[in-house]
Amino acid sequence: MSTPVIVHLPSDTYKHAERLAKLTSRTVADVLTETLELSLPKLSETSESLVLIEDLTDEAILQLTELQLDKTTDKRLSDLLYAQQAGSLTFSEQHELAHLMQVYQESLLRKAQALAEAVKRGLILPLSA
Repeated sequence: MSTPVIVHLPSDTYKHAERLAKLTSRTVADVLTETLELSLPKLSETSESLVLIEDLTDEAILQLTELQLDKTTDKRLSDLLYAQQAGSLTFSEQHELAHLMQVYQESLLRKAQALAEAVKRGLILPLSA
């Protein structure tokens, strides 16, 4: 299913999309759709991520302030990042890395939100710079 959207683009952006569309024998709409799909993160829809931080108990907030990737995931992410630096990632590893980076970024965001809420509630002192 698709939803029609009207977007006002800078002329240069449209020209780039139009040129890519011609080079790849696609429509500008297809090029722009694919670009958005690739650039927008697909946020997880787990029950934990859908709960607003403000609605959590103090205990749950404090637990989230300590949130970290499990050791296996963290190790795999490190290995893939190292392989990326070395230029030796396979196609499937590139996708795995993208997925693990998304997991990491969502975890980091959730942790940051929990830290802010914990400070707001007076559960912890503000972090110093």
